Amino acid sequence: MKITRVEAIPFAIPYVKPLRFASGEVHVANHVLVRVHTDTGVVGVAEAPPRPFTYGETQDGIITVIDTIFAPAIVGLTLLEREVVASRLARTIGNPAAKSAVDMAIWDALGKTLDLPVGDMLGGFTDRMRVSHMLGFAEPAKMVAEAEKMVDTYGIRTFKVKVGRHPVGLDTAVVRALRERFCDEIELYVDGNRGWTAAESARAMKEMSDLDLLFAEELCDAADVMGRRWLVERLDVPFIADESVPTPADVTREILGRSATAISIKTARTGFTTSRRTHHLAEGLGIPVVMGNQIDGQVGTACALAFGSAFELTSRYAGELSNFLDMSDDLLTEPLQIRDGHLHRSTAPGIGFEIDPDKLERYRTDN
Repeated sequence: MKITRVEAIPFAIPYVKPLRFASGEVHVANHVLVRVHTDTGVVGVAEAPPRPFTYGETQDGIITVIDTIFAPAIVGLTLLEREVVASRLARTIGNPAAKSAVDMAIWDALGKTLDLPVGDMLGGFTDRMRVSHMLGFAEPAKMVAEAEKMVDTYGIRTFKVKVGRHPVGLDTAVVRALRERFCDEIELYVDGNRGWTAAESARAMKEMSDLDLLFAEELCDAADVMGRRWLVERLDVPFIADESVPTPADVTREILGRSATAISIKTARTGFTTSRRTHHLAEGLGIPVVMGNQIDGQVGTACALAFGSAFELTSRYAGELSNFLDMSDDLLTEPLQIRDGHLHRSTAPGIGFEIDPDKLERYRTDN
């Protein structure tokens, strides 16, 4: 079960429509497929989605750090030495998506070696998760129409609405239009990606106080320490920390500092090993957890599903597991299927997917 080689393969798949939010927009999924090879012939696979506007990583940067630093540091270790791997990767500052993909590919290889699903290895709480869909910036009528499609086609009934524009009324009007269209048939929460000030956030939340929001996420920047604490103290819904909590230490700081009351766990950011630490910390603190999405493809979504379904806490709320629907294609031999608002995790060994070699050849950009 020794690691013999680590591959980092760039690929690019266009989105059907650009994804727009306060911190940027994405037109093409310029991701990295990571493969961990072993001396038994088993290969573990995961995906690294670079988000330069949030974490500073680029596709080229992910490939370089894996090829020149991470691979040499872990080749020769066994799949069971995951804590040794984590320790060696931690010597390099930052690079969360690169570290996470390596970690998850190792878990995938271990599951395949042991003939066990990773979801069962992590905890095996359930075999499915409810799905939440993200609605990016658009006119109210277009966002309502997209929500209608998700309800009618996939049975999705939880929506995360991207906010953070100016004036704030642009976004509060969208949320109101969604609530008026669906009444109490759907769950709604908002994500500002740090686009508003604390005062703007408070004004927007007051305008939406009658819309029965489930959560508010990253409405203002955590760097505004006093402003964010002031805001959170005035809210009557849980405030989710997402990009401000990339590590368990950050979770501790934000929660104990009263700058958040819930968190988002993203396996694309913390893999399985650190996500598990974060989950246990959240469980001990007694705070809600939402499984987030880093605009993952189907590979990344399968990883989030495997982790989210492993624990009661992470499967309590709908997970953000539908962003792949906005991609024009993907790499799997058997695409993920959302039915009746749920995704069911695979019972196959490992994370539970197979890469289509023809599609990988078509979309890889290093040929």
